[in-house]
Amino acid sequence: MSLKDQVVVITGAGNGIGAGIAQAMAEAKAHVVCADIDLDAAQRTANNAAQIGAESLAVMADVGDIDGIETMLDAAIDRFGRLDVIVNNAGVTRKADIMDLTEADWDRIHRVNSKGVFFCLQGAARRMIEQNEGDSTSGDMASGTTGGRIINMASIAGRGYAGTSNAAYAASKGAVIALTKTAAQQLARHNITVNSICPGVTRTPLLEQVFTTLEETKGISKADSEARAARPIPLGRINEPSDIAAMAVFLASPGARNITGQCYNVDGGLITS
Repeated sequence: MSLKDQVVVITGAGNGIGAGIAQAMAEAKAHVVCADIDLDAAQRTANNAAQIGAESLAVMADVGDIDGIETMLDAAIDRFGRLDVIVNNAGVTRKADIMDLTEADWDRIHRVNSKGVFFCLQGAARRMIEQNEGDSTSGDMASGTTGGRIINMASIAGRGYAGTSNAAYAASKGAVIALTKTAAQQLARHNITVNSICPGVTRTPLLEQVFTTLEETKGISKADSEARAARPIPLGRINEPSDIAAMAVFLASPGARNITGQCYNVDGGLITS
């Protein structure tokens, strides 16, 4: 699944799933733009991609800020001359019961997870449409080529997973799933595909922090916490970031040229709908 010379922007690329996606895109020979609110973390990911052989760029971006989104996308085009794929991966959450969530929690989570995804999608699509107008083949549906790929990071939380971190997070990811379907319908005429990935339990710094907290507060070892997390999963293991990255690379690849408006669970069979 070669993505040779494709320009890919990944938000939230500083660590976890985003860093894994950046690495996988680099291995597929794409040029990668690693965006994160933590510029140092984004730079580490970009440096790792460069070691693989990819051309890379690190950008500081707060996806909850529309001006910041525009700056990020312009930086990608200034460096590489075009934009072919965006992976809207940046997201935030915290562990909380529904009765403990505050207005500040709701606003923070939806600012990044819902608003951020929408305006990154819109800004990327606008640039893809503009560049397609000057490229006689990129928007030619009959030729099988595509005018752009948009990949949104949702979650099985948006499908009703009972183990979600909180209700506001679940609502934000449900919004991403709905946005994916509507955007796919409205951007199809520009030959831009829009799909989303719904990860299950995934080994990220946030999950490791949860395991550490359980060890410190309840005496549950990290090994026991991982075993408990994996127990309900039919395939018996939690995701690595590379599991999510593999799906992202596929959705960006030529093999996915006729797939749009779909939301794919990557969760070991935890959720079957």
